[in-house]
Amino acid sequence: MNRTHFLSVCLLSLGTLPLLAAQDPAVTVPGVTPAPAAAVAPATPAAPVPTFTDEQKMEMYGWILGKQRGLFELGFTADQVALIVKGLTAAAAGRPAPYNPDQILPQLDAFMQKRQDGYLTKLRDQNLAEAKAFFEKLRENKNVVELADGLRYEIVKPGAGAFPKVTDTVKVHYTGRLLNDTVIDSSVERGEPVEFALNQVIPGWTEGLQKINQGGKIRLYIPPQLAYGDSGNQGVPPGAALVFDIELLEVKAGAPAAAPAPAVKP
Repeated sequence: MNRTHFLSVCLLSLGTLPLLAAQDPAVTVPGVTPAPAAAVAPATPAAPVPTFTDEQKMEMYGWILGKQRGLFELGFTADQVALIVKGLTAAAAGRPAPYNPDQILPQLDAFMQKRQDGYLTKLRDQNLAEAKAFFEKLRENKNVVELADGLRYEIVKPGAGAFPKVTDTVKVHYTGRLLNDTVIDSSVERGEPVEFALNQVIPGWTEGLQKINQGGKIRLYIPPQLAYGDSGNQGVPPGAALVFDIELLEVKAGAPAAAPAPAVKP
């Protein structure tokens, strides 16, 4: 039987953990002065790294397995975790599967998918709430222009060349972040600008880049519905709003049928 789907659920649990860790409720709003931070105590010398016993290393290995499989995020109870440990113990001892895999795996797949869906729904709702609060706060920044569909932008530096059209190809340097300043993708960090067709990216980019001309810099505040929506994408959690700092280096008239895109397609 095909067991790929069940394995992909397990891997999805692993892949979404860093996204959850990145979702700090605090958001930063450029142009709005945050509340004063608490005083930071002077740095103290780093303590020497202790030597761990083999028992401690094995305990840590168990913790890593639990985090990779999302035992906390997927909401397993203590009794359910005990059953997972029972299964691990059987596998470690080389004993056969406790039940017929061909019979139980379809049901296990459905069970895990339901848990996964619940986790992603919770993560999406959290991100949507943070995005709503962020965009409400952003109205305090008078340099930011708000468009009818919810896109916001700020001209950081006006350009001197042509404004791109939706059918054009653009060459840009950019850095994209989540609302807590976690970088999701950056051509600046890679040290190489990116060229792509303006009609082959997320709506927030297609619309926003037409507001700046060649040689200029713009900051786009992209709500979830103009980014990756409820699904998320490659390091972008479901329901996440995004902030992009973009420098428009060049505009080429007439987009080709296909064009390369950034690692995390804006």
